[in-house]
Amino acid sequence: MSDPTRNTLAIVCGGGPAPGINSVISSVTIEARNSGWDVYGVYDGFSRLGKGDKNVVPLTIDKVTRIHSDGGSILRTSRFNPTKSDETMKNVVDTLIGLGVTHLVTIGGDDTAYAASRVADYAKNNMGLTISFVHVPKTIDNDLPLPEGTPTFGFETARSLGTQIVSNLMTDAKTTGRWYFVVAMGRVAGHLALGIGKSAGATLTLIPEELAAEKKIRMSLLVDIITGAIIKRLASGRNYGVAVIAEGLIEKIKPEDLEESDCVLYDDHGHIRYAEINFSEVLKRETIASLSTLGIDMTINHKDVGYEIRCAPPNAFDIEYTRNLGFAAMEFLRNGGTNAMITIQNDRIVPVPFHDIIDPLTGKTRIRMVNTESIQYRIAREYMIRLEKQDFEPGIEFEKLAVAAKLSPDEFRRRFEYVTQY
Repeated sequence: MSDPTRNTLAIVCGGGPAPGINSVISSVTIEARNSGWDVYGVYDGFSRLGKGDKNVVPLTIDKVTRIHSDGGSILRTSRFNPTKSDETMKNVVDTLIGLGVTHLVTIGGDDTAYAASRVADYAKNNMGLTISFVHVPKTIDNDLPLPEGTPTFGFETARSLGTQIVSNLMTDAKTTGRWYFVVAMGRVAGHLALGIGKSAGATLTLIPEELAAEKKIRMSLLVDIITGAIIKRLASGRNYGVAVIAEGLIEKIKPEDLEESDCVLYDDHGHIRYAEINFSEVLKRETIASLSTLGIDMTINHKDVGYEIRCAPPNAFDIEYTRNLGFAAMEFLRNGGTNAMITIQNDRIVPVPFHDIIDPLTGKTRIRMVNTESIQYRIAREYMIRLEKQDFEPGIEFEKLAVAAKLSPDEFRRRFEYVTQY
């Protein structure tokens, strides 16, 4: 029987892995235990709670004191969504209450934050009970609605490791005379792709935000932007390069173009299963076909970057950042706070009320996109190799591009000038 006068904290990890999860678990547990609270670690996100499973692990300082530099999550994680049915919501709340849980710390992305808020609301509205919760924002996608310049934890480690991978590919490309297409994780926003591409000095980086004005685009637009960059490199005597492409671009492409590429599977509701599409391979195949029409033979390799950097040990930035976030989350709860996402801004702990991060149109957490008007993006774009408006001004440089493309100047203009609008 749980002590009704004692504070009991549960820690739940949801969504995909990100470097630094264990550091948050460690920091929260140490601070809670030092405050006289009991702490439970919940395995596998909300999935077990949703089945009424009370098999949790008591967390102590001894168990967590040296896990802050470890990758992965000692509690594992899952994408189970408890909000899909009243039954699972009731199971989650009943199980937490049965364990005597009074406070909840969730570690995750937008879906986990939304689920935690719904759990708290369900407990209050249906049972008249209060479960205070705070959310610690985590995703290597860096797309949670924090102030500009404030990263989600895990992003900096993922960017650093992704940069190392792409830098190695840049050297390989130069050594062997080939191109690499690297698709970086980021289901909606292009933060990780841009961060990796800019830091590694990739030849070009493509993100969905630069095409925000278009609801859907033709596959040929992406292919022509990339083909144009390859031609521009050839015109300067370089037959190699690396293009970093954000995963989220695939959902910008018109479905009929994906169907023509023979890469589409559908779910039971007739929706495209984007996760099943090997986007980097599709782009490689389409670009080789595009180059072939010009009589250009180019070796292209493709690679996805994401899974190998999600469970990496956090770097020094993310270790310090996550220990701060864990401390801040516990301090917020201890002071009577609830229903907020914890952030650190300008060296201050700033809880962001959950209702402030909800998109009123979708009812879900708002997504932070790359600001293409920012100086960070403007500088990144400045150093990319891609066709720009000035490349089509008459002169010797324009003629070199046409020669590299094996087209007349007029043919080259008709084929590629439109990509400079993006």
